Formats: sequence, C-alpha cells, structure tokens
Amino acid sequence: MVSEALSLDIRRIVTDSDLDGVVTGAILRRWWPDAEVVFGHPGELRAGLLDDCIDRHTAVCDLPRHPDCGLSIDHHQSNAPVGDEDGVISIWRAAPSAARIAYELLVNEVDLSDMTDFLVWVDKLDGGGVSRDEYLSDNPVIWLGRLIDVKSGLAMHILESLQEGLTVEEILLDDWVSSALEERKERQVKLDGAISQNMKVVDRLAIVRMEGLGMRSNGYRITAISGDDCDACVVIHGDVGASFGDEGVYPVSASFYTNSFLHTEGGLYDLTRLATKFDFDGGGHANACGCRIQPLEDGDRVERQVEIDDIDRNLEAWLLMWSER
Repeated sequence: MVSEALSLDIRRIVTDSDLDGVVTGAILRRWWPDAEVVFGHPGELRAGLLDDCIDRHTAVCDLPRHPDCGLSIDHHQSNAPVGDEDGVISIWRAAPSAARIAYELLVNEVDLSDMTDFLVWVDKLDGGGVSRDEYLSDNPVIWLGRLIDVKSGLAMHILESLQEGLTVEEILLDDWVSSALEERKERQVKLDGAISQNMKVVDRLAIVRMEGLGMRSNGYRITAISGDDCDACVVIHGDVGASFGDEGVYPVSASFYTNSFLHTEGGLYDLTRLATKFDFDGGGHANACGCRIQPLEDGDRVERQVEIDDIDRNLEAWLLMWSER
C-alpha cells in the first residue's frame, strides 16, 4: 500500500485546520511539493462543502475519508474504514496523530529527521498524552498549536515553514508569528476568564457554555482549569442559527473531552456515544470528539432550525447517558 500511495499524482492536500492537520500537510508536501493545500473541518467535509476540491488527485488528511479522493490518511476512531472503496487508497490506524501516519509513510523516502522530536509533542497533544504541567508550560510546540489560524493565513505560513525544515523555535521568532503569539497570550487570559465564568460541573462532567461568545476552547484548557473535579467535559461553542459556509460564524456545536490529565490511560466513557446520539455526522475519538447541536422535541431529533433551548435539550439527554456510565 505504501508504494501505491507514493506513486499517486497528488495535486491537492485537503487537511484539518489544527496543528495535526498542518503538520500532516507539511510532511506530505515534502513528497508532493507542488500540491495545493486546502484547510477544512470535518463538518464542512461531511456537509459536502469540500466536494468541489476533492478528486482522485487529492489527499484527504486528518478528516473523514471522502469517496472521491485518491489518498485518505486518518486516525480518528469514528472514521475507521468499514470496507473498500474503489479508487481510494486508505491509510488508517489508531495512531496518536495523523502526522505520525504521514511520517511513517514517508520517513524512508525523504529526510524527516527534523520532525522526530517535534512529532513526539504533536502525538502528545493530539492523542491526549500531554500532562497538565506540560500543557500549562511555555513549551514552544504547545504555543505553536495555539497559533494555527486559517483566515489570517498563519496556518499556511506555519505549514510552509515546517515544510522548509524550520524548527519550531525559528518559526516563533518570525515577525508575523511572534506578533500573533503576543496577541494570542493576551486572548488566553480572556478565554480563561470566560471558561471559569461559564463552567459548571454536573456529576463530574464539566459543562462550559460559550455559544455566541466568538471563542473556542479545547478540553485541555477546560480540564486544566477544573482540575480533578471532572472526569470529562463538554464545551458548547458557535452560533445558534449559523451553518457551515456562513462567513465569520460557526454552527452551534459541542465538543467532548476526557480529562486526560486525570485519566491517562483513557476515560471512563466512550464519548463518541454522546457525539453520535443525535448527529449522524458527529464523531472523533472515544476521548475527544464533537458534533453539532441538533433540534430536539420529546427527546427525538426533528427537522427544523436549531433554537437556543435545543442546547439544554441536548445536554439533558447527554447527562442522562453519562449518568449510566
């Protein structure tokens, strides 16, 4: 399969818009240097918004497999292939990161020696293996991950810098990146305040309501703040009434995370059960996954626009499921 994958004429790389996706794209670009890079989100792909840029010359990375692509590289539990698809070379395994899979695909073909130590941290961050002290430290890889931003072009700038072999430390010294880093550190203070103000813990599940605030947070930050009081968390973010493709907004969604600082070998509950309860396009890993808030009536999904009260209805159902763990 490796030789088949390497023989492909990849002209476009569609990859997730997080650190793992950026690093995966940078690694693949060392083999296919002229490939265009398109950043996407699992919800966008499943909604068909990326269909026009995916064909047999496309590698889809760290995202759900698309039937029209040529190469699929992924590690998410809910995206494990269930059968063969003609024309798609699918490389999936339960690795801590998609970047690790890309690295192992190409390590014998191109020089990736500069990525060896860096990937240890990418694996830790994407695979839930980072400690609380490490996450709260000033480790350069952690801060680089917080700077990934597609709209400003910074994500592409970081990808190209990694492709060229620059170290994380060198990238952070770049004028554009260093300026963004200072702004990000200022926003972090506001984000921490918003998390603390909007968090409540119910049955050891930390719930953070951030819809409409224009802020997003991953589970590391939330569980770092809540400490040992929770076994997992759910954060609500995005905007009620928004859809994928709407300029400047994101549909109201939920992200679920195990408190990996407390449960280092995996959580007490498969959180994908929550993410897929009402949203067929939800999913991810057992310890880190997400979905869109769905319109509910009497506990069942209905066809209408999502309303603010649907957040409470979704949470109520998830808390019931969580209580049965």
